[in-house]
Amino acid sequence: MGCSGAQGAGVPHQDDTRQVDGRLGIGSSPACTVTARLIPSCGAWWGTAPEIFTGLPVDRAVRRAEQRMGAVSDLVHVYHRESELFPTPAEVGIARDRARPRLLLINWKPSFDHSWAQIADGALDARIDRLAAHIRRTFPERFFLTVHHEPENDVDPSPGSGMQAGDYAAMYRHVVLRLREKGVKNAITVMTYMGAPNWAARTWFPELYPGDDVVDWVAMDPYADDRVRDFESLVNKKRSEYPDWPGFYRWMQWRFPGKPIMVAEWGVFERSYDPGFKQRFYASVRARIKHYPQIKALVYFDSPSAPRGDTRFDTNPEAARAFTRLARDPYFRSTAVPRP
Repeated sequence: MGCSGAQGAGVPHQDDTRQVDGRLGIGSSPACTVTARLIPSCGAWWGTAPEIFTGLPVDRAVRRAEQRMGAVSDLVHVYHRESELFPTPAEVGIARDRARPRLLLINWKPSFDHSWAQIADGALDARIDRLAAHIRRTFPERFFLTVHHEPENDVDPSPGSGMQAGDYAAMYRHVVLRLREKGVKNAITVMTYMGAPNWAARTWFPELYPGDDVVDWVAMDPYADDRVRDFESLVNKKRSEYPDWPGFYRWMQWRFPGKPIMVAEWGVFERSYDPGFKQRFYASVRARIKHYPQIKALVYFDSPSAPRGDTRFDTNPEAARAFTRLARDPYFRSTAVPRP
């Protein structure tokens, strides 16, 4: 029988039919399942980073964003820094919603005043241990964890900086292994790249990777700037000045053939000269997503004031309708979020 999932209160549910192995309705195939590392066996997780930079509490932001898009999120992306403890009570409530449980993608930057080398050498071990104790005490459910996402533009390649690419890899390893040592066994780890060709072309780029034993998923954070036309040119950004770069999805397929890929942030900037662009772009995602089977989660960054523009998905009625159709597509409604 097909997988099913309850809808959140007040959220329209039409077109939210679950499916089995890509086929709608009843069939003889086994139901869609979720692996120990939170990989859905059918389709991909639908996620949001809701109403970022609005000042709204995360639980209210989730409810508002889901009402706006007329669909629920499988995965919610939240951000923490330094000594903050997570998940917070509000985030726990989001994950444990009885009507519609959600997965958490927790994005943590351990410090802004310690170098990666210092963290790798143990400078923040007390902070890591305190966090581990909090997670063990409050949240046994599985969750996604990315450590200092998008490190590329923080790299300082000069000798002794403590912020070289290899220092990042050592920091990431140390944080993950320390958390595991202190009893955090439920964190599904994500290595999150920026997804931009100019950084991937740097000689130090391969040194960022912390190692397969501490990375469960790999991720990218691409945005639709003026040189992006559609979903293909988003996940496989290419630039004429970097002719040897194949695009991030292609590179990840080659470099990490056994790992699921997450688009941990993606957004479409408003184009005043082309008000129909968002509508067309969302339609391209819906038309093409099945051509990228290694992408197992797609997480939209919804903000009126992202660093480079407005990424709200509903800045005009046509865009809003196209985004709702995308959010309700059966491909993203294939596998039920596991209940706590």
